[in-house]
Amino acid sequence: MLAAMPPSRATSMKQGESPIRDRIRDRGDACPGALRLHRADDGALARLRLPAGLLTGHQASVLGDAAERLADGNLSVTSRGNIELRGLGESCGAELSTLLADAGLLPSERHERVRNIVASPLATLDRLGHADVQLWARELDGLLCAEEWTTALSGRFLFALDDGRGDVAGLGGDVTLIAESGGTAVVRVGSHALRVPGAAAPRAALAAAGAFLAAAREAGNGAWRVRELPAGHTVDLAGALRRGTEGTEGSDGIDAEPAAAPHLPRPAAPLPGVVGRAVAVGARLGRVTAAQWRALLPAPADELRVTPWRGLVIPGFRDDAAARARLTALADAGYLTDPGSPWLGVGACTGRPGCAKSLADVRADAVPGAGGLPVHWSGCERRCGHPHGEWVDVTAIGDGRYEVTAHTGGTAVPVNGGTLTETVTTARTTSATTTTTATR
Repeated sequence: MLAAMPPSRATSMKQGESPIRDRIRDRGDACPGALRLHRADDGALARLRLPAGLLTGHQASVLGDAAERLADGNLSVTSRGNIELRGLGESCGAELSTLLADAGLLPSERHERVRNIVASPLATLDRLGHADVQLWARELDGLLCAEEWTTALSGRFLFALDDGRGDVAGLGGDVTLIAESGGTAVVRVGSHALRVPGAAAPRAALAAAGAFLAAAREAGNGAWRVRELPAGHTVDLAGALRRGTEGTEGSDGIDAEPAAAPHLPRPAAPLPGVVGRAVAVGARLGRVTAAQWRALLPAPADELRVTPWRGLVIPGFRDDAAARARLTALADAGYLTDPGSPWLGVGACTGRPGCAKSLADVRADAVPGAGGLPVHWSGCERRCGHPHGEWVDVTAIGDGRYEVTAHTGGTAVPVNGGTLTETVTTARTTSATTTTTATR
């Protein structure tokens, strides 16, 4: 049984301050990719970037086959809407890369780790957005892959493209585009924001990335992300838009005007169910078997959208009845289809036995909760894959114990004791940063 221990002493937490600005990066990031595999205890790991989470039906089928033939039979959905394959054999790298390239999933070997683009997954599927940010994502991806200088971006550098509904704007993008109703877009980098024509938004995002690299070179600390730039070093967003994309042949300047830095609401995952003529589902703890993956197919519009909340959206059903029939089939396959499911918003890292650094089998220990903040179970202090913004951090600290912290700003206040389930539930509904320790 998982039971809470006496709460730890309250501590002051100032979330607006980030010690990572003082960090010196003296090497490139080690993020895995589809070609650069990571060696783990359960075999090699490949992380495939999917700009805006977009897949064709054929590409999805290829990934399912790869998971079954080359990996451990599962696919993991990441917090950036990407796909990971684990348990890969030592000698399957070449075969995997050939499969992915033939399916159009590797448009550029040099750029495959920098194609980090999240976008509103319900764009154009309901009436809430102001622009088709999926099209923006395709254009931005093409721009990224067309330039040699973009390979200098870290594999962690993130573009967030919000269609105006406020779902992905708060995901911590280094460059964020927010569509507006008048056909314009706000481009935001750090605390700086400018308004540009919507048609120029992808080029503006690329120019902003170039300006970040210039600022990082000047800072000399090897920053991988905008928030790692030291004090006194900022991204010259206005200058970048005025000049256009440096090093890009034929790139003109982009008209821009001042804009107030937009409010970034708490990221909002699509609720499971039928949305228009689309179906949205969640994947429990972000992992599905190859058989479950195949239940997503055939895709009526030949398109799947992987969301940054470890879920999937299938658009293009001919009518409501067809959409509901698929939703029922996906529920039978084990997907989260009930908007009231206590597993929604619950994520976990790989944990034991797949990760040598993990102190616990977090997937086995994870418990559901009742609404409130998203919660992430981590096997160690690295907290791989945790959500951005406000969330509940459940981190293993050894000997079957977990530290539970709700990251919502303010002063740390202990959570009341009880079972670990009770402790996590309390933390998910709290309104202040809280910390406690619990054990099995």
